[in-house]
Amino acid sequence: MMIDLRSDTVTRPTPAMREAMASAEVGDDVYSEDPTINKLERDAAEVFGREAAIFVPTGTMGNQIAIRLHTQHGREVICEARSHVLDWEMAMMAAFSGCQARTVAAERGILTWGHIQPAIGAKIYYRAQTALISLENTHNMAGGTVTPLPVFEEIWAGAREAGLPVHLDGARVFNAATALGISVQKLTSGFDTVMFCLSKGLGAPVGSMLVGSKKAIEQARIHRKALGGGMRQAGILAAAGLIALHEMPKRLGDDHANARLLAAAVAAEPKVAEIDLEGVQTNIVIFTLREGGDAPAFVAGLKQRGVLASAISPKTVRFVTHYDVDRAMCEQAATIISEQLRAL
Repeated sequence: MMIDLRSDTVTRPTPAMREAMASAEVGDDVYSEDPTINKLERDAAEVFGREAAIFVPTGTMGNQIAIRLHTQHGREVICEARSHVLDWEMAMMAAFSGCQARTVAAERGILTWGHIQPAIGAKIYYRAQTALISLENTHNMAGGTVTPLPVFEEIWAGAREAGLPVHLDGARVFNAATALGISVQKLTSGFDTVMFCLSKGLGAPVGSMLVGSKKAIEQARIHRKALGGGMRQAGILAAAGLIALHEMPKRLGDDHANARLLAAAVAAEPKVAEIDLEGVQTNIVIFTLREGGDAPAFVAGLKQRGVLASAISPKTVRFVTHYDVDRAMCEQAATIISEQLRAL
C-alpha cells in the first residue's frame, strides 16, 4: 500500500460517508428539491454565520463564481502572487469575469493591508479599477501558512473604507481555524463571501461550498448553472458533505502533527534540504533541495519505496497529510524521506 502524500484531495470517503451516501434522501437540486443538499446549504450557512450557502462541485467553481459576483469586465482583482485563484484555476478570472489579477508577493503568502493598499488602482478613468480583494487561508503554495485574525481585521476595515469587497478562498479554512484555536465563523466574519472545500482535509469525495448573503447566493445559482454546475440528485454527495462539515474538523490537529513530523525529518538534513519549520503550521510541508537537487528525481525515488509526493518545481517538493495517512504511516514515510535525503 502506497503512502500518498501528494494532496489531501486523495482521501477516500469514510465508512460513515459511504453509508450516508447509500441511504441519502434525494431530489432535483436544479429545482431546489433535494432535501440533503438543502440541509447541507443551511448547515454551512449556520456554521459560518451567513444568510445562505450554495453547494458547488469544486473549489475552483466556488472561487470563480465569487469573483464574478463582485466584479465587472475590465477590472482588477488583488491577490497574492502564488494564490490558487491565479495559478491553478485555468485563467478563469479573465475568461469568465473579464478581470486581470493585480498580484502582490508576501512573505509566507500572508497579505496585510500594508501590502494591499498600494496595489489599489488610482481613481482615474484611464487606469483599470480595483474591484475585489481575494485572500487565501491557509495558503497552499506558501506551505499551508495561516493568516491570523488581527491581520484580517485590518484588511476588512481598510477594504470597507475603500469600498471594496473581500473574498476568501478558504479551501482549507478549517485547518486555519484549528491552528489558531478559533471558530471558522469568527475567522471569516468580515469577508463578503467565503469558499471552503469539503473534499480536502474534511475528507468528502466531492464538493465545496460558497457562503454569503442571500442576495449573493441567489446570483451565485445563476453563475453555477452557466458553468455547468447545476446538478440533479446531488444529495448523494451532500450526505458525505454533512459528515465532512460536522465531524471531520475535529481531527485536523492530527494532520498538523503528522506534517510537523515529516518537516522535522527534512530539517534534520540541512546540507541537502532547506525548509522553513516555522512556516509548517497546518498539514502542508514544502521544502527545497539545495544545489544539485532534482525534485522530480527525488519524488520518483520516494515512489519506488512506497511514498507518493509532489514535485511542484524543479527543486521544490510538497507533502500533504490527511485522513488516509495515520501516524504510523507518517512515521514510516519520515524514515524513508530521511534515508532518501541522506542518499543525495
